[in-house]
Amino acid sequence: MIRVLKPGFYTTVRDLGRMGWQQFGVPVSGAMDMRALKVANSLLGNKTEAAVLEMTMSGPKLEILESTAICISGGHMSPKLNDSTIKNDSLIEVSKGDILSFGKLVSGFRSYLAVSGGFITESVMGSRSMYPRITEQIQIKKGDELKISKNNISNKKKFSSVKIDTDYLKSNVIEVFKGPEFHQLSKAQKERLFSKDFSISKENNRMAYQLKETLDNALPSIITSLVMPGTVQLTPSGKLIILMRDCQTTGGYPRVLQLSEQAIDVLAQKFIGNSVCFKLK
Repeated sequence: MIRVLKPGFYTTVRDLGRMGWQQFGVPVSGAMDMRALKVANSLLGNKTEAAVLEMTMSGPKLEILESTAICISGGHMSPKLNDSTIKNDSLIEVSKGDILSFGKLVSGFRSYLAVSGGFITESVMGSRSMYPRITEQIQIKKGDELKISKNNISNKKKFSSVKIDTDYLKSNVIEVFKGPEFHQLSKAQKERLFSKDFSISKENNRMAYQLKETLDNALPSIITSLVMPGTVQLTPSGKLIILMRDCQTTGGYPRVLQLSEQAIDVLAQKFIGNSVCFKLK
């Protein structure tokens, strides 16, 4: 078990998400930064689909109630174990009574905490990812006791290390493919998309990121069609909306671009005012 002493700004349980339910209108809802989730689980020897904690902007304060091993990846939130600084992307053994806390946000926007074997919380439709009206809880709260796997932790000293490439946390390049309605864009619109930077507006969350700058646009709406995480919609007002992990499953705005999986990870680490640029793959 791990006890929540302070929940942080917005801390939730995440995994790879609910695949195969989109036809019923159920969002994927997995980790915003899948790369970070996979790195943390990999370094612990977990299955890729093991559930982790996703921490947004600020981290929680947690009390370890049983010995295990942890790994933190993604954004850097100045993690500490019993007031001693610890590193991201490292396997760290923890004991009963230890206190894990987080401080200043140094890089990125979302950080991921994995434990050996994963968090064993409520599973609905094959996923532990929290989502309103699907799971009982939508984020962790003070006083929660989070069940973790009973995986045995080896007492052998570990001397190996691995260097993790974290350059994507600082990158502002968003790699995209042409969307189904890309061909309807004018030459001027296409040039604007790929020649200028865009900035993240205050309207950004797990459902979608809206960009502040607009395109001159006269394209009509489309018949409601399928969308997915990474779909870039162009609204009648010229606003660009990039759908994220909690997005709806259909939409009626032209789908002009589609982010690569790696680009979704990059964007997930951005916040208000950060600038990004599109690059066609």
